Amino acid sequence: MLAFISKLFTKKTKVTLEFCQTNLDRFLEEEYTEEYGEFLKSPQVSYKEYECLSECKLCKKSAYAKLNGAMITGIDSGDLLAQLKDKVNANK
Repeated sequence: MLAFISKLFTKKTKVTLEFCQTNLDRFLEEEYTEEYGEFLKSPQVSYKEYECLSECKLCKKSAYAKLNGAMITGIDSGDLLAQLKDKVNANK
């Protein structure tokens, strides 16, 4: 019973996303900007954009972000967004 009650009243944890500005400039497709904006407004998401995350080899190859410190990569910005949404929803 205690476990059930604690699940009801537990705060949802926020996920922290970190983006590389250079990578966004390189891979973010305009058709996804609005969808990214809506996703980043989610109360479960905290994000920060850095000029560089020092992942230069990866940055040249694919879209990426760090989710709670773990690297998430996508074929393109749409694929990356889908993966980020899946991870955030799994964290609920």
